[in-house]
Order: sequence, then C-alpha cells, then structure tokens
Amino acid sequence: MNTEQVIRDYLPDILHMSLATTVNNKPWVCELHFAYDDDLNLYFRSLASRRHSQDIAINPYVAGNIVTQHGITDKPRGVYFEGTAKKIESDSERAAVIKYFKRIGADEAAVEEAKNPDGHQFYKITVLDYYVFDARESSPSQKYHLTWSKLA
Repeated sequence: MNTEQVIRDYLPDILHMSLATTVNNKPWVCELHFAYDDDLNLYFRSLASRRHSQDIAINPYVAGNIVTQHGITDKPRGVYFEGTAKKIESDSERAAVIKYFKRIGADEAAVEEAKNPDGHQFYKITVLDYYVFDARESSPSQKYHLTWSKLA
C-alpha cells in the first residue's frame, strides 16, 4: 500500500477531524472542521477560549484522526496523526493559509476576524507521523505508518 497516496486520496472527501490534546495528564478530544496543504500540514480555526486551544497554548503535542462514518458491514479505513499544533500569529501567515480554508467555506473575512483576539483563530498542525488503518484493501486489517516530518 502506498500510504502517502492513500492519505492524499482520502483527505479531500472528509470535512471533520477529531483532535486530542492533553494538559497535566488530563486528555481532551474535540471535533473540528479542517483544511490541509500540499505538505499535508493540517489547519483548523477555533476560538482561543476553547479548551483544546488553551491546551495547545500549554502543550503543543496533539494527536487525532480523520475517519468517515461506516456501517457495521462496511470495511473501515481511517487516517490518524501525531504532531505539534500552534496558533498562527502573523497576518501574512493567516493570509497565506486562507486558500486552504476555502474548501470549508471560509473566506478573507476569516483573516480579519483572526485579528481580533476574541475571534476565531487559525491553527496549524505540523504532522510528524501519519497512520492509516485499513480493512478495505488489507485482510486482515492492517495499520500502516508514514513518518512525515517535513519541518522547514
């Protein structure tokens, strides 16, 4: 299986991801709309007051998954990731990533909103490892690992 290609083919059809954060050994998970770039960095928007945003400010290490709902008889497939998250602070970075958010209906007004500390902020997840759990092409089900550290 070409794990990277499976991920690239899978992401365009999915709108939500689950994101896990932790502070002081207290885990939290939430559901978010996400965007991504050609280097498979993940992005989301959220209020800085949300628990996951506050957790990231203290501990940037995150994990999550991107999966579609499937029925009992369906063979599941899911993408899982580990990485680091950070709030995007500069106007130029916000303007650069808005093109990825167009897939979920965001526009340049989102860049203006992010200038307000109480508005929705942009966050970037630099993925260090991707995993694909697959039962569609693998029998028995397999987990495939893709080390993905494209840190600039």
